[in-house]
Amino acid sequence: MNRFFSDRHGYRDPEAEITIREDAPALLRYQVAVLARDCGLSASTIRKIVCNILLEVPDSNNWSDPNIFDEAVSLLQHCEWYKVYDVAEALWRSLEYREEEQDRFADDLNRLFREKGIGWELKSPDGIVFRGDQTFAVATQEAVDAFAKTGRHTAASEIREALKDISRRPEPDRTGAVQHSMAALECVARDLTNSPNQNLGQIVNGLSLTQPLGEAIHKLWGYASQNGRHVQEGRDATAAEAELVVSVACSVAVFLLRRS
Repeated sequence: MNRFFSDRHGYRDPEAEITIREDAPALLRYQVAVLARDCGLSASTIRKIVCNILLEVPDSNNWSDPNIFDEAVSLLQHCEWYKVYDVAEALWRSLEYREEEQDRFADDLNRLFREKGIGWELKSPDGIVFRGDQTFAVATQEAVDAFAKTGRHTAASEIREALKDISRRPEPDRTGAVQHSMAALECVARDLTNSPNQNLGQIVNGLSLTQPLGEAIHKLWGYASQNGRHVQEGRDATAAEAELVVSVACSVAVFLLRRS
């Protein structure tokens, strides 16, 4: 049975707008330890994992559970933001052989992410990965599913690499995300047009797209070439731009597959 009244009766607020990406607010720093404790990890185990990730030495003067737990929370409150996510992953993985508790930790952490507008998600087996808005999530998942279903494993791999790049901590590789997502689209376009040696810019005209859709894709390829392949100093893609390119590349690739 679901533990919460809202889950049992189907009540859920709309997901909060994502406003936190490269940060770990105080609430998250505290709740990471609380969720681990609620899932059955002892205060000593939590502190040990926190100290291992942060390269700290446990305070030998703290021996009671409340003090040990408070020490772990204090360490989390004062560490670099991205280390909080490293600790969360380590706590989750420590529950590997306790499937029910591990799933509970992931569910509760993801609920916190959604309700507090934090742009990350804990997914098995990868760990904490980039979470875009609903459009981004649907587009990327549909693309991976469509590629796998049609045996286009190279294209699916490129999208997974794009998601890994955009999820990197502490600095996301947005250039890599743009490059890999467009490579997935290019891979599909090459296969559909039997043009293995041409790039996407050369293939667009052969896709028989209604204008100005073809022109828009050609311009998207041009943008990706400037910001994903021929990178110039000081012209790295913004988070919003990278998310947009990945979403559009996935959506166009799925459209081409469905049309064919």
